[in-house]
Amino acid sequence: MKVNAELNWKGGMAFDAEVDGHIIPLDADATVGGNNAGPRPKKLLLVALGGCTSMDIVSILKKMRVEVEKFSVEVESSQTEDEHPYVYEFFKIIFRFEGKGLEAEAEKIQKAVALSHERYCGVSAMLSKSAPVTYEIKINGK
Repeated sequence: MKVNAELNWKGGMAFDAEVDGHIIPLDADATVGGNNAGPRPKKLLLVALGGCTSMDIVSILKKMRVEVEKFSVEVESSQTEDEHPYVYEFFKIIFRFEGKGLEAEAEKIQKAVALSHERYCGVSAMLSKSAPVTYEIKINGK
């Protein structure tokens, strides 16, 4: 299946990326000629990873009939700084689940996260070829 994204230069370091009919502005920091009018392209890798695995997990938990009241995901990384190209050294995903009685569903939540991480999330699969992808699960703050 062919997929594509189109980028149109808006001047300076700014681009509008069009994906599936949605426009995502991209830009750089003023120190390199940008106006900070959008996120940096490399940071969108973090968004892609978090979004891919989050959607998997929501779908899996729905099938498992696990009721989650609040769900958030944070993706952490650091990048090399010795010489170009600067690349991410690791990806750590922190999943935060909140809801009544979720402690009793911890095994199902763990399974949903593992299924996404090991089987379904294509972004995780691609990125793990270049840097470790790990995760941590927090249920009701623990």
